[in-house]
Amino acid sequence: MTALTHTRLLKIAAPIVLSNATIPLLGAVDTGVVGQMGQAAPIGAVGVGSVILVSLYWVFSFLRMGTSGLAAQAHGAGDGAERGAILLRALMIGAAAGLVFIAAQGVLFRAALALAPAGEEVETLARQYLAIRIWGAPATIAAYAVTGWLIAVERTRAVLLLQLWINGVNVGLDLWFVLGLGWGVGGVATATLIAEWTGLALGLWLCRDGLIPVWRAALARLLDRAALRVMLAVNRDIMIRSDLLQASFTSFVFLSARQGDATLAANQVLLQFLSITAYALDGFAFAAETLVGQAVGARAQADLRRAGRLSMQWGFGGAALLAAAFALAGPAIIDLMTTAPEVRAEARLFLPWLVAAPLIGVASWIYDGIFIGATLTAEMRRTMMLSVAIYAAALAILPPVLGNHGLWAALMVLNVARGISMARLAPRAEARAEARAVT
Repeated sequence: MTALTHTRLLKIAAPIVLSNATIPLLGAVDTGVVGQMGQAAPIGAVGVGSVILVSLYWVFSFLRMGTSGLAAQAHGAGDGAERGAILLRALMIGAAAGLVFIAAQGVLFRAALALAPAGEEVETLARQYLAIRIWGAPATIAAYAVTGWLIAVERTRAVLLLQLWINGVNVGLDLWFVLGLGWGVGGVATATLIAEWTGLALGLWLCRDGLIPVWRAALARLLDRAALRVMLAVNRDIMIRSDLLQASFTSFVFLSARQGDATLAANQVLLQFLSITAYALDGFAFAAETLVGQAVGARAQADLRRAGRLSMQWGFGGAALLAAAFALAGPAIIDLMTTAPEVRAEARLFLPWLVAAPLIGVASWIYDGIFIGATLTAEMRRTMMLSVAIYAAALAILPPVLGNHGLWAALMVLNVARGISMARLAPRAEARAEARAVT
């Protein structure tokens, strides 16, 4: 294996941070373009349609993490055929899931719009948007697999290129279709559809060097029962863990509504600080996935320990910088996000929780990367179940006494519980490498 250095880790992490920085741009451009139509309904339709599709596709986001851990181990073991087979299996799952969504679109969209009812005009336009976008489902879900595979083999600059391509095509076609041709909401949906399929095509082209030379051997292993069982178990555990985490954040938003409209709005503003933190620190977690996975595959316990240590060091360094930035620039960021005086005042009141959040949460995020790389996904699932139970207890005790401060304290408890419980099981990653060495 290549020497495990700070430089190598940063070459993995930096493109991911830059790639993540482009993600919020796309939603802003979509909203801004339809906003030029001078009507409220198109903006609402694109917003509702996007949320519905993101929620549906997110169910299969486990493909990104599951593919990354398994492919990194195969890469570390020097097993090119299995590394290729892992990508093919993940693509097969993504394509199948996308086709199911297309086939079931009528039922899915009726149910989703019933849960989030809107005005007649908004709903009509949202159905138009969804009817076009849904044909990109196989490409979007399969792209999770491509991204995970590229991360596993340390090609994160390719991930950045892929994200820039998808966003660039989408933005360019948005402007042409909506402002130039006057296609309205249908133009926004068509632009995204084209970006999704061309993005998948580019992603597969970026994977060609690792797939074409071994495609026969990879195809022969595609339906290997033992490998499929492992892949399904890994993805099942990650899906359960992710659903529990999403439910925790959803409950936080719902409970925020009990604190009053101004506090709810302030919490929504402050949650964007958490999004910034996640986007910024994801690069180091992804680096941990890659390097730990490769170390497990290569049966290199020393490299595994060093990968975990370096990832944690850079993660805490990044968290400290974010905490300092939020402390110094937090009020200005709040003012950029809202002009409502009461919301600004509320957000400032609870800003200290967001200054502390990066330092409190960073260990759990880096351990996520370590556990994914070592495919300790059952342990991830169990620690998340325990942490959510502790979080539920904190929600029952703290908000009634401390109000919104108690709500934020409970969210911090969730991350502390995740970090501590995962730290206790982290030695199992080394045991996983040792077990492979014995076998």
